[in-house]
Amino acid sequence: MRALDVRNGHWRRSSRSTNNANCVEVAFSGQAVGLRDSKYTVGPVLVLPAGSFADLVACIR
Repeated sequence: MRALDVRNGHWRRSSRSTNNANCVEVAFSGQAVGLRDSKYTVGPVLVLPAGSFADLVACIR
């Protein structure tokens, strides 16, 4: 299994987030999607396959 990499992804947060930085940021990079805490951008990143991220979003909705 190849490691998923989001280092070259463009990080963004929801347009619905406020300016208080209590958000989750997301980056899409090929077949990988990264999630991180906007308050601690140098901290850990959860990296998921794109299909798994789509499943997660569907479950949340």
